[in-house]
Amino acid sequence: MGGVSQDFLQREDVFQSLSIKDTFDLPSLSQIHAWKSFLVPKLHQVIELLTTQGISLAARLLYGFLCVRLLPIPEYAKFAVVFGFLGTLAVLMDIAFSSTLLPLIGERTDDRQLIADYVTSLRQLAHRLYLVAAPAAILVYPVLVYKQHWSWRVVAAMVAILLVASWCDRVSGAYGAVLIVRRDRGFWYRAQIIASLGALALLGVFWALHMLNAFSAILISVASIVYLSLSYFFRARRLLDVTGHPSKEKRKAIIHLALPSMPNVIFYAFQGQISLLLITWFGHITAVASVGALGRLAQVFVLFGLMNPLLLEPYFARLPAERLKRNYFGVLAVEGVFCVFVTGLAAYFPQLFLWVLGHNYSNLRFEVLLMIAGGAISYFSGVMWMIHNSRRFVYWWNSIVFIILALTVQVLFIWKVDLSTVRAVLVLNLAIAVLALLVNGFTGIYGFVRGPRKTAMLAMIPTGDDYA
Repeated sequence: MGGVSQDFLQREDVFQSLSIKDTFDLPSLSQIHAWKSFLVPKLHQVIELLTTQGISLAARLLYGFLCVRLLPIPEYAKFAVVFGFLGTLAVLMDIAFSSTLLPLIGERTDDRQLIADYVTSLRQLAHRLYLVAAPAAILVYPVLVYKQHWSWRVVAAMVAILLVASWCDRVSGAYGAVLIVRRDRGFWYRAQIIASLGALALLGVFWALHMLNAFSAILISVASIVYLSLSYFFRARRLLDVTGHPSKEKRKAIIHLALPSMPNVIFYAFQGQISLLLITWFGHITAVASVGALGRLAQVFVLFGLMNPLLLEPYFARLPAERLKRNYFGVLAVEGVFCVFVTGLAAYFPQLFLWVLGHNYSNLRFEVLLMIAGGAISYFSGVMWMIHNSRRFVYWWNSIVFIILALTVQVLFIWKVDLSTVRAVLVLNLAIAVLALLVNGFTGIYGFVRGPRKTAMLAMIPTGDDYA
């Protein structure tokens, strides 16, 4: 370290003697040390993330793309609808309860009895939610898919799968949080990798045996969810090794902490799958499969944004106020160029994306552009939201304004537009993404003018898994 500092000081002397230092704004030694102290630990975390969660996410994305290519259109439509509905159902069966465990435990991560008591109280709340959500799913799902003319046996099997998968997903969410609290991330990552790669391997086996259809693909994916739930459950029991005792006070604490997030969570539970849900109700089976397949392309942005919470959010959280604006617009410029580049590829070379989907969807050239543009805008808006959250530019009004505007646009589209076509549903999706971008942009301006929110508890938005 001393050699590096000496070399840097020698170069400083050269610049001073040549009078060039006044022209170039060289970083100071304190800045270099600050960057090093920030980046070196983050580099290790990035490597861990890419070799663990990155592998798991890439395997899940590959699984989804292979299902798009290998399943006939009617079969993939069933696959897409089941997991689209499951994405909504799983969120509604938790409504941010699992995300309260870590902040409720706080610094007391070694108090196993306290953790077990909260987990048991959480489980009681989850049971009550399930008793409400499960009957609702049994009634709503057949109505949603009524126009697809699937037999009652097919629909009944789908409902049974949804009930099992949503229950197991709830278990993995609650007990997976125990692993995070107890700092057992290694097992958490390994289970994710085994589940993802195992599902991929099973898909290959079923395809090789000519046994691949909608239900085999669905059941393989559900098997990975069941594996995760059992792995997390038994690992959490081993880590805690005590019996939890539920209490009314702990249930109240969980509800109190989750309550501010519930309106957003419930809204986004539907909003995240709105395109697929609308086309399922209004459209025919080919349109359902097309929207589901195109949605796989937008999920690639999740892979691109994997490291943003790890690098950008903590960086902006500790950034001095006088350097915020320059770095804020610098990062947004870089992310904006990336989004424009990807959207440009979709506009001028749509065949690149259509090749990934396979020949069944080769005619969706303009629809690819709509989906990628919507995904790019949503990704860019998500980067803005993450930076705003790190600087506490989070206000009650921005979520309320967006929800009201989004619902208004959706009602207008349902009233005035024929939503039985893929293009119309994707235009609606693009419009909602633009609204979110505008609201986030205005929030950023408001935050720079008025400053961060000083007393509010930031809403905890849960991150859902890509079930497929």
